[in-house]
Amino acid sequence: MAWIRSAAIAAAVMLVTPAAADAAACANPKQMDGFKTCANVEQAEKEGALTVYSPEPETNQAKQHAPFMQMFPKIKVTFIRLQTGALYAKLMAERQANVFLPDVLWLSDMTFVLDFQKRGGWMKYESPELGPYRKEHKSSPEGHWAWTAMIVAGIAYNPTQIKPEDAPKSWADVLNPKWQGVINAKVSNSGLQHLTWAMLKEHVAPDYWTKFGELKPRAFDSYVQQFDRTVNGQDQVIHTAQYSGYLQFKAKGAPIAFVNPTEGVTAAPYPAGVVDKAPHPEAAKLYMDWLLGIPGQTAFVKASALYSPRTDVAPPDGGDPMTSFKLLSPTDWDAFLKTHRQFVGEWDRMVGMR
Repeated sequence: MAWIRSAAIAAAVMLVTPAAADAAACANPKQMDGFKTCANVEQAEKEGALTVYSPEPETNQAKQHAPFMQMFPKIKVTFIRLQTGALYAKLMAERQANVFLPDVLWLSDMTFVLDFQKRGGWMKYESPELGPYRKEHKSSPEGHWAWTAMIVAGIAYNPTQIKPEDAPKSWADVLNPKWQGVINAKVSNSGLQHLTWAMLKEHVAPDYWTKFGELKPRAFDSYVQQFDRTVNGQDQVIHTAQYSGYLQFKAKGAPIAFVNPTEGVTAAPYPAGVVDKAPHPEAAKLYMDWLLGIPGQTAFVKASALYSPRTDVAPPDGGDPMTSFKLLSPTDWDAFLKTHRQFVGEWDRMVGMR
């Protein structure tokens, strides 16, 4: 149940110990192929391994990490994939047991990103590749984590089942009773769903989700499940549809259409950083420098179809420029974080998960 999961996370979080030492950026970073690093590359190759915890789908991660391993063949990357809330609960349970497995952590919910920082969970490493990132896309102080991508979400539908003129044009249109029983969304473990919940209450209507619940939505762990069901005709409309998922399925020739809602798309950060007590710290620093640099950002955008926070990295293949979207995102993260418990409780009740 949600309250048990939240309580377990809170209890475990209290046992996270602060970082023993900070690793600041070096004065003279080493120039690599397309990026700079302060990592000890020779030591990183001796470590020979890197473990990544991420909510990103397995197929995307495999594509994303391949260029890094090609550049550094002595370092083998392995990864664990869970939805953000479940991933954070796993991480906290491991740390409670004094077990430290991941080197690099990705989280798509700022609730957990900032909580982990407060508990000293991130290693402080000021990558020499942080320069091109805007202030709001980096931790304060810098060096704990940085946005690696932006996740944009709107509405999607199956055009073989719904004519374009009959499809919803706005978030408000989704509340039409005709979508009852044929619409899906994400589970409460999704940071993007939490952000969308908060933004539509603010920008559309305070009772938006009360009305949405009357549609009997189905909730799924992965955007891949959402799109699979809609393409196959099990559902007709996707709420909180990742634009990246739309681009990937469209590229395969699947019958799918994306709606850029009139009120704006929701946009969530996708931060990552090196974990305190990482088993392979030099490999982790090297990986973060590569990831934040142009080679890593280019590889990640190509693998995930997400948008890079760097202005010198092109949008995903087939994607509109970021400037074509009106972005709905929190301006007060502290206020947003305080809504998490309320969101989980309301959402799980609405989709029948408690």
